[in-house]
Amino acid sequence: MKKIFVLFIAMFFVLQQNTQAQNNTAVIEKIDSLVHVVMNDWKIPGMAIAVIKDNDVMLKKGFGTKSPAEFLPVDENTVFQIGSVSKSFTAALVAMLVDEKKLNWNDKVIDHLPDFEMYDSLATKSMQIRDIMTHRSGLRRQAGTYIPNMGYGRDDIYGFLKYIKPDTELRSTYAYNNITFIIAAKLIEKYTGKSWEENIRERIFEPLGMTNSSVNEEGFLNSENRSMSCEFEYDSGIKNKWLYDDDRALFWLTAIGPAGSINSTATDLIKWSNFHLNKGKVDGKEIISEENIKYLHTGQIITSMDSARITVYGHCWFIEQTNRSRIYFHTGTTWGFTTLCVFVPEISLGIVILANSESPEDPRYTIMNSIIDWFMFGKLNKDYHAERFGKFIKESEEKAKKQSEKETDEFTESRQYDDYADTYHNEILGDAKIKVENEKLFITIGKQNWTKELKHVNGHKFEFRMQGHTFPLKFLFDCDRVSGFDIDFGYEEYFGYWVNDNNCGDMEEDNA
Repeated sequence: MKKIFVLFIAMFFVLQQNTQAQNNTAVIEKIDSLVHVVMNDWKIPGMAIAVIKDNDVMLKKGFGTKSPAEFLPVDENTVFQIGSVSKSFTAALVAMLVDEKKLNWNDKVIDHLPDFEMYDSLATKSMQIRDIMTHRSGLRRQAGTYIPNMGYGRDDIYGFLKYIKPDTELRSTYAYNNITFIIAAKLIEKYTGKSWEENIRERIFEPLGMTNSSVNEEGFLNSENRSMSCEFEYDSGIKNKWLYDDDRALFWLTAIGPAGSINSTATDLIKWSNFHLNKGKVDGKEIISEENIKYLHTGQIITSMDSARITVYGHCWFIEQTNRSRIYFHTGTTWGFTTLCVFVPEISLGIVILANSESPEDPRYTIMNSIIDWFMFGKLNKDYHAERFGKFIKESEEKAKKQSEKETDEFTESRQYDDYADTYHNEILGDAKIKVENEKLFITIGKQNWTKELKHVNGHKFEFRMQGHTFPLKFLFDCDRVSGFDIDFGYEEYFGYWVNDNNCGDMEEDNA
């Protein structure tokens, strides 16, 4: 009788395993089908997806193409830029330093970096290490984002922190930002004697076996199996335009470094998701203590809340809590690439989604939510794709209609281009030269002295494109002579005017 019972139990577990295997196979087929639909509707050229469940990789697959010249398929080892998912790697390095007693989360930054200075003296004195990677520094959302596009590097940006006026008080508001992660890199480099890049490779890539991952522009260009990238736009329909040369913003990638410069693959990045599912361990070996991995996963500030969910930000993970589940995730966006890295501890599920289109978050979230529903409930709670895609199209059409109906300023000619040609100086950002060549106006500006064409917009308003970003520029006047210009960096950043020697009073804008 006992043998029959044991046999019955064994058969039960075998049947249960077979049923689970069949269910998993069905889910993978659904994922495959959904990805094709999402890519087709959003016109995304290529994606790579990986899913891990209970430490078993259920799916690693590439979809579509990585190049416009000929159909070169994306595979599970195709390299994408992962953007802000890189932030979680930097936070992990800081956690390792806390484990090593080199610093503490509650330490003041200035006690470790005596040259650290913010615009607000109180923030300079009070900012703690726990503040620099949780987007509550007081800086305006995305402050400093476009400074690297003009050729300024990490050290420059670190020095510019004292010139960027805060929007709120320290710790009062969540405002997503990149440049404070350079502070974290300074700490990492001080206490390890090695660069942020070396630490990423030696302390994370190598232990986790992320053999096809790299950092910065150099790492990306040295990856043979890399994808090209696409700019996403809506213009009488969705369009994805392949990016080339300067529009890829590869200098920006390196400068932004600890906030967004890691390049990875579906095969490698799913290991990072699983590392967090396994509470900082790889094959049973502790890389980060359970205490500090828990701290990385603990919410520090609320980012959004409604009747159905609350989302908080930990150390570089969004933590979404609903009445059904808790999801840890982080998105990533660079010039032409988007990424999503996810883990759901209660069902031991990890997901990574990489795309070579700078599309909105909807395609990624659609795939993420659908995969979670299928594994957690066996069915979709809603048709995420239909809902989000339909909403996007409707809102885009309405926006386009309003834009077409918007009155434009009356067009005014500029002065003769020779009137603008001169050398201009900015106390913070340095010199700029404007010259005329072949009846075109050019500007040489920034730390790298790049030269770009100044294109006339209206009156004394021009613009130039550098590292994938368009900078509006407006000339200023003094005694009816061109005496300077102002550049709009966005996000209400102000570094002062660039001026020449034609000053006889107060500079002003010419309304012409």
